[in-house]
Amino acid sequence: MNPTTKRIALARLALLTALAAPGCAGSQPEPAAAPAATNDPPVVILPASRLSGQTVAILPMTLVVADPALHSDTSYAAYRDRRAALAQTDSLISEGIVSRAPEVHWVPPRELRKIARRSAGYLTDPDQMGHAVLRGPKVIVIPDPLRSSLRSLMAVAGGRVALAPASLGFGPEPDGQIRADLTLVLADSRTGKVIWRSVALGRGNTPTEALNAAIAAVLPADGGQ
Repeated sequence: MNPTTKRIALARLALLTALAAPGCAGSQPEPAAAPAATNDPPVVILPASRLSGQTVAILPMTLVVADPALHSDTSYAAYRDRRAALAQTDSLISEGIVSRAPEVHWVPPRELRKIARRSAGYLTDPDQMGHAVLRGPKVIVIPDPLRSSLRSLMAVAGGRVALAPASLGFGPEPDGQIRADLTLVLADSRTGKVIWRSVALGRGNTPTEALNAAIAAVLPADGGQ
């Protein structure tokens, strides 16, 4: 083999070796990384269309808890006091639901309180009905005395179904955000049955952002269509 032919052969060998090497232009692309798994349960959308035209009461929020790690977070300052936290979340939940499902005739907590005050001695204070008990995932029948209190309240409010914000929890996320877990329950005051339940999850830089995200998750602007 003359020198020229030998150089050509070596050049071809080098080219073939390079093409076979991983990461070169002729190699197969690396498979895409699988998306990170999530342990979040699926959110069950609030069936607002089935409630269209009905009168539905929104019970007050009575249970807000937070991971102790949030107590030193400046964004949580407005929620440290229990009464302030209940008032703030009560307002955000009712406003978010009413604005996202205007086809339902909602009776917000402030109206329920007025109704109860006008019927003092007959109706239980909506803030003292104990509906946080509905947060238990196995509760499918409304227990007494909550059942009788709810039936009396709805008889005066003019409907049969009530939406109960049964519990709200805040916790820190690894990326620095705050997570909100909002348990919502639809209760039929006539049959005494829980007819719908969901745990809405939301994340944000503040508790307010996280709660608003949770409301949007359970009641999206498109109605879940």
